[in-house]
Amino acid sequence: MSNIKKQDVVKLIIQFLRENNLNRSRSTLEKESNQTLNTVESKDRFLQDIIDGRWDVVLKQVNHLGIEDEKLFDLYEQITLEMIELNEKSTAELLLRRSNILRSLNEQYPDRYELMERYLDQLPTEAPQYTTEQRRKKISEQLKDEISVTPGSRLLTLLGQSIKWQQQQGILVPEASYDLFTGIVNVQQAEEDIFASKPYVSIKFPGKKTTHAECAAFSRNGHYMATGSVDGFIEIWNYLTGKLRKDLSYQANDRLMAMDKSVLCVQFSLDNTLLASGSSDGKIAIWKVKSGQCQRRIPAAHTEGVTSICFTKDGTQVLSASYDQTVRIHSLKSGRMLKEFRGHTSFVNAVLFSDDNTRVLSTSSDGTVKIWDVKTTNCLYTVSPQPIVEKGQLNPVGGLGTASVQTIVSIPKHPDQYLVCNKTNTLFIMTIRGQIIKTFSHNKSSDFVTAAISPQGNIVYGITEDAQMYGFQLNTGAKIGEVKVCENEVIGIASHPLSNVVVVYDDTGYVFFFKAP
Repeated sequence: MSNIKKQDVVKLIIQFLRENNLNRSRSTLEKESNQTLNTVESKDRFLQDIIDGRWDVVLKQVNHLGIEDEKLFDLYEQITLEMIELNEKSTAELLLRRSNILRSLNEQYPDRYELMERYLDQLPTEAPQYTTEQRRKKISEQLKDEISVTPGSRLLTLLGQSIKWQQQQGILVPEASYDLFTGIVNVQQAEEDIFASKPYVSIKFPGKKTTHAECAAFSRNGHYMATGSVDGFIEIWNYLTGKLRKDLSYQANDRLMAMDKSVLCVQFSLDNTLLASGSSDGKIAIWKVKSGQCQRRIPAAHTEGVTSICFTKDGTQVLSASYDQTVRIHSLKSGRMLKEFRGHTSFVNAVLFSDDNTRVLSTSSDGTVKIWDVKTTNCLYTVSPQPIVEKGQLNPVGGLGTASVQTIVSIPKHPDQYLVCNKTNTLFIMTIRGQIIKTFSHNKSSDFVTAAISPQGNIVYGITEDAQMYGFQLNTGAKIGEVKVCENEVIGIASHPLSNVVVVYDDTGYVFFFKAP
């Protein structure tokens, strides 16, 4: 905004008022701001109208221009004399008696005004003395440098371009309702769920296999998509174009959010203003999304890498999981650990709060999902998902349940149900009480490595070791789609909260975007 002159903004408003015939408002603004808009849509046409004597057209435009009095005197004098020679007595009298310009002429140059009065009294005139092309051209030349050309509707055009640019940057969702005055975007409603199988754009991190995304997450409002990379950088992307969000000034100036080691997890706060990140050296950082500034660093959050992170509903605390086999809650105000949950015997891979924040759910490479009481930190349930299970049965520990549990995802519209992915050929739906109530399987030998859920919670996404993405109908369990997402090892998947868009990132530096066909 520092490059925009206030006078130019006033002129845009004056043009808008003029084009909409709000002349009293325009006149008041011109007087108070001491600004005038000496513009016409076509300068050549305006000057030609003077030469051709189209005075009705000329006067309509002149009334809106801030032309100096001396040149207006010449113009109005010429028009009045020509009206007399055309025997347009009433028009000439109207100009002489009511025109403010000619009143000023009478005060400053009474001789010139008297000449017109006498000429009017001589009607009818014999031969034209003043209606000559030479006199008109002289007036045209005088006004030539007084006016400039500007396209019409500049204010509306610029506002439209601004909205379009924000849509291209992902700030505004295309076709979303937008209140231009308040700057508020009406909340985007989640789309009807459709299997997102069509690739439409991709991101390639620099280098061959040296740099890649270790994690990705969407903000709750769907405006931001963040990635954390193995080289420690955290970037915000436009999910529509796959381009870096340059409307964020720190990214436009190449001042990226960054941690000292690989970023293993990122997650947005519920109000979309903060971003939490965890790194392979056990540190946590909390960032302001708009400014890129680090609000809080927790240098000793864990003794080993932070694998998963999420905010409490009120945004005052973060929950984290780690390779050190623990789950912890940290205060953002003090940076201190408030609570610790111990019981896993291997890496903790994913963690989240229950919908009411009274429970913590964690998944581990020890093959279990644990459900903890937040207040007491006691483990309430331990579940070992197995490919074959009776509906409603609580799984026993052991057996095939030793497969590493990779992730757990909450299901929209079902606050007490969660999607669980372990390294088998089956995905599971589990309740907050640890009951497996539904499974989704494929008949191939490749195990699932990651999973996600659609915006409305009707479609389950699962990706296997051979980079096949499967889609299952939540209610029926039926497979509704399958697509090969890449040729390399998939690290993870993230689903847009409102649109049928998923992103998949691999170990060679690619992030692939898929949408509904």
